[in-house]
Amino acid sequence: MGVVVRLFAVALIVLYCVGPFIWQFITSLKPSHELTTLPPLLPEDPTLENYLSVFRTHPFGRIILNSTIVASLTTVLSLAIGSLSAYALAKLNIRGKALFLAFVLSVSMFPPIATVSPLYLIIRLLGLRDTWWALVMTYTTFSLPLTIWILTNFFRAIPNEIYLAALVDGCTPFQAFRRVLLPLALPGISATAILVFIFSWNEFLFALTFTSTVKSRTIPVGIALFPGIHEIPWAEISAASVIVTIPIVVVVFMFQRRIIEGLTAGAVKG
Repeated sequence: MGVVVRLFAVALIVLYCVGPFIWQFITSLKPSHELTTLPPLLPEDPTLENYLSVFRTHPFGRIILNSTIVASLTTVLSLAIGSLSAYALAKLNIRGKALFLAFVLSVSMFPPIATVSPLYLIIRLLGLRDTWWALVMTYTTFSLPLTIWILTNFFRAIPNEIYLAALVDGCTPFQAFRRVLLPLALPGISATAILVFIFSWNEFLFALTFTSTVKSRTIPVGIALFPGIHEIPWAEISAASVIVTIPIVVVVFMFQRRIIEGLTAGAVKG
């Protein structure tokens, strides 16, 4: 009886997590005249026209390119800055490390809506409005606390004896970081990279505020602007949602082992 209850609970959790995606997928296959039933039953006349229409009637290819470049640049910058900061906090003898880490984490406590106005003024003053760099700089700022927190714990989990042995063998602190600690921290770096990339891929508020044309508009804003004056193209919105979700799901499945290793690093000592 206990096994049945557990299986039923697992099935409910899986359905709760996967249900919205299944809903979107079914809706994306329906012609417009079938979008009248809730929940969306299986389409009587399934079609791929909605997927073609996404690219035919909207600059969706450009929007995907914008999101890919912004998310990739944000991930690279966050890892480059965050890994060096985490290494210093974990291994170097620096005064006030705990205070600095607390200050970094406090940055993530501010709700985005409270910072969007001053950030907009700064972006406009720098002449970066409606550019990729406006989003990259903002996303990097807000993803660094998570990056530094995860990687600091991961570098701490690496035995100090390995770091000291590298110094004894003639490495400078930076060489020890690059040649010894960085390869050992790869699972944590992989997990952090996925989390930062997903955050940048899905962010909406800053992208809506700092971009105004398709030149730099990202996926969430692009999909939000699909509705016209007199109608909401639910099927196209669903098709676009499926298109942009599949790459993230594939990447997560490809690196799920690294992600789990990274997120559980340091959780158990023994």
